[in-house]
Amino acid sequence: MAHTIRIQAEPFDAAAETAALTDGRADIGAVVAFTGLCRDEDGRLAALELEHYAGMAEAEIGRIAAQAQTRWNLLGLTIIHRFGKIVPGEGIVLVLTASASRQAAFEAASFLMDYLKTHAPFWKREHLKDGLVGAWVEAKEADDRAAERWR
Repeated sequence: MAHTIRIQAEPFDAAAETAALTDGRADIGAVVAFTGLCRDEDGRLAALELEHYAGMAEAEIGRIAAQAQTRWNLLGLTIIHRFGKIVPGEGIVLVLTASASRQAAFEAASFLMDYLKTHAPFWKREHLKDGLVGAWVEAKEADDRAAERWR
C-alpha cells in the first residue's frame, strides 16, 4: 500500500496530494478526502498554535494508519498534520484514504480522524484577537464518544 505520513509547518495542497496518491493507479475505485480547517471561533480567534512531539507523532500516526490499512484493506493513504501557528481558514489536517470501494474509504477516513482528534500527540492553544494567549485546548467529550465506536 502506498502511504504518506507527514507532520509539517507548511500548508498542504489537497488536490496535489490526491493526484500523487492516485497517479497511475487503476485499482483505486474510491478516494475519500477530509480537510480539517482552523475556524475563527465566532471571530475571536487570531490563530491556533499546535505543538507535537517530533518522532513520536509520526510513529503513533503510522501505527494507527497500519491498523486502518489492515481493517479496511486500503490501497493508499495520506495523512498530513500541521504544527505551528495556523490562522482561521487554513488547513490543519488532511486525511486521504484510497480503496477499491467507497465504504471502506469513508470508514477508514472517519476512523483516522476520530483517532487524530482524540489520541494523536498534538496540543492546541488559542491566540485570541484581543492579544491574549488562551489556555491549552481541552479534549471534547463528543470527540471521545465518537472514537468509542471503533473499539
